[in-house]
Amino acid sequence: MAATPPHPSAPPKPTWDPRDPVRPLLRPTIRIRLTLLYGGMFLIAGVLLLSIIYLLAAQALHSGNALPFKLLPQSTIELTDNSCPAPSQNLSADQANAVLKDCFARQREVALDDLLRRSLFALLGLSIIAFAFGYAMAGRVLSPLGRITRTARQVAGSDLTRRIELDGPDDELKELSDTFDEMLDRLERAFTAQQRFVANASHELRTPLAINRTLLEVHLSDPGAPMELQQLGKTLLATNERSEQLVEGLLLLARSDNQTFERKPVDLAEVATRAIDQTRAEAEAKGVEIRGECAPAAVQGNGVLLERIALNLVQNAVRYNITEDGWVEVTTETRSGQAIMVVSNTGPVVPAYEIDNLWEPFRRLRQERTGSDKGVGLGLSIARSVARAHGGRIIAEPREGGGLVMRVTLPT
Repeated sequence: MAATPPHPSAPPKPTWDPRDPVRPLLRPTIRIRLTLLYGGMFLIAGVLLLSIIYLLAAQALHSGNALPFKLLPQSTIELTDNSCPAPSQNLSADQANAVLKDCFARQREVALDDLLRRSLFALLGLSIIAFAFGYAMAGRVLSPLGRITRTARQVAGSDLTRRIELDGPDDELKELSDTFDEMLDRLERAFTAQQRFVANASHELRTPLAINRTLLEVHLSDPGAPMELQQLGKTLLATNERSEQLVEGLLLLARSDNQTFERKPVDLAEVATRAIDQTRAEAEAKGVEIRGECAPAAVQGNGVLLERIALNLVQNAVRYNITEDGWVEVTTETRSGQAIMVVSNTGPVVPAYEIDNLWEPFRRLRQERTGSDKGVGLGLSIARSVARAHGGRIIAEPREGGGLVMRVTLPT
């Protein structure tokens, strides 16, 4: 079974997996945003400075339109630069002064254009340097956050002994690091206490139930016991067995939630095959056909817990099936770096709005609490918890014509 779709009010998930070392290059990280901020501020300041310099230069060049000299009659003009057109011969002094004035105006325009062009090239080069410098400085400033993120990722992998222990000045990042370390200390103490409780509860709850079962079996083995007592003993034995299943389910649920298990290579095909073998007798008794095509799909995890996922899903598929021509199909495969196990079955029509209720402990389809002979109501809750503990998920989808399609996805 697969994880339920996110609630409409839940925040959108990132389009990349935080555990994936290969991430999108254009991911909007804080470092990129700070780089754009630093570079953008420099670029805006450079544009403003360039505009002011250009305006001041233009104003200085245009402030004196009159020439600081003029030609007197009988003076000659010799052309030394091709930026101005050559004056014609036999010009009067006033005509020659007008030509010079036009030439000076043209020279001012050329000088301003050259100033603007060179300034733009300089601004472009300095902007590139500013963006590179801003990127480097942002990385240096944000390096403590990277350390915090790496530690948090290791903690998410159930390693609560990791600490940041950030050195440096007593600034906001140091305060954040110390606060995170204090939180990890409290979490480690809480999880350690919960593990001890699970271990103690495992012993304290199993022992009396096992004793009760033994006493009841001994009493039922007495052929001289009255019929009424034998019937009562059978009822109590069934109740005791149900209590044992409930205790085992609760302990397994707590164990998977704590993620306290050793990880080894496990083949989902082998896990699914074992679950099918354990359920085949019950399926034959109910007239349900079990079929499947299990291709190798290796994952890192706990074989016992992963087998519990497959067993719970296959048992549910058998128990909640139709009475005639019912079937259960189990497949495993590896696709896109993920191991996938799919359990499909015929059965009653399941409304889409009922899917979320199936994952809650002690809840069944159209049944609020316990009171069914099909289990204690923890199977799907345990399956989802175990899948999450292995970094995977379970999705449940109504099957057209009745029944469900449960898809388990685990990282390889």
